[in-house]
Amino acid sequence: MSAPAGKLFTSESVTEGHPDKVCDQIADAVLDDILEKDPAARVAVEVCATTGMVMVFGEMTTAHYCDIPAIARAVIKDVGYDDSSLGFDYKTCAVLTSIKEQSPDIARGVNEASDYVGCDEFDKQGAGDQGMMFGYATDETPELMPLPIVLAHAVTMRLTEARKSGEISWLRPDGKSQVTVEYEGDVPKRVDTVVVSAQHSDSVDQATIEREIVEKVIKKAIPARYLDKKTRFFVNPTGRFVVGGPAGDSGLTGRKIIVDTYGGYCPHGGGALSGKDPSKVDRSGLYMARYICKNLVAAGVCKRVELEVAYAIGRARPVSVYVDTFGTGVVGDDSVAKIVSEVFDLRPGAVIKNLRLARPIYRAAANYGHLGRGDFPWEKTDKIDEIAKELAKYTI
Repeated sequence: MSAPAGKLFTSESVTEGHPDKVCDQIADAVLDDILEKDPAARVAVEVCATTGMVMVFGEMTTAHYCDIPAIARAVIKDVGYDDSSLGFDYKTCAVLTSIKEQSPDIARGVNEASDYVGCDEFDKQGAGDQGMMFGYATDETPELMPLPIVLAHAVTMRLTEARKSGEISWLRPDGKSQVTVEYEGDVPKRVDTVVVSAQHSDSVDQATIEREIVEKVIKKAIPARYLDKKTRFFVNPTGRFVVGGPAGDSGLTGRKIIVDTYGGYCPHGGGALSGKDPSKVDRSGLYMARYICKNLVAAGVCKRVELEVAYAIGRARPVSVYVDTFGTGVVGDDSVAKIVSEVFDLRPGAVIKNLRLARPIYRAAANYGHLGRGDFPWEKTDKIDEIAKELAKYTI
């Protein structure tokens, strides 16, 4: 009799050619263009796309002129939609814009916080919206991220690499992956199932697609130690994926927030990331929460941790901070919360300055997850010594 299976958890990722990700990238490319010339700009843009059309709409307050159609076309070309045979072409698609200034009712709360007491410069800037943001970190991977989302991103990154290098000539820009990991307790042991949907040319047969995706994509992206004879592979389960991108499905910013963060392993407050300048705590607060959690795990305070931070629009200080180490902390959660309050400044102005968020770094974050990769400031573990100093107060 075989042993019972452990807990299964699944996460998904999408390629940069997925219609929602095309929109996220355009939004963040617009933001980057503005922040390069005007770091104090207020930007909240959304993008939608469908066959033959992109629309960029939202609010901006900036003195910098932004050539939105040129930026959108450059992103679409870079992604790989460069020929009409793909159903979407950067040269011929329409780019529509509808932009207005930021609401003065929002601006007044950001420019001068309602709880301003004149302590320092960071007391003056209020949160750009209400909302709660979650951070998470776990020691189950070197990235301090959950394994399912790490592997799902690895597969989609490999899909894009094989396409752009020409190694798999029949691949097209759109694609998705889904990875199911089996856990024993809280320890990932094996990959149970991998699902890949890859857009392809009309000339390739299903047998070739399955063989090359398994051998050249999945097995190169997922370490062999996680794959065994029982691992199941499902490649293009419908048997055909020729029509893709915005021609196959409309795209919209903010529809891949679980892909962008922890793959569902951690709650999400609901706010999207792309297209928002860092005065919006949907973005800066989430990055800060990740930064805190990663540093806590890296410092050995706990093996995994979840952090919730909540803000009120127009107020500088969070209305609540909640920490849960799931029983893995070397001290209690109340003590961890006190360490957080001593080491990290959660006021939006301080977050923006300390993480250096008012600069053009966001297009690079739009694909394959905002968290757990790259040299982004919220991925640094530069607070370990400060945390250790505070931790000593509770472990003597």
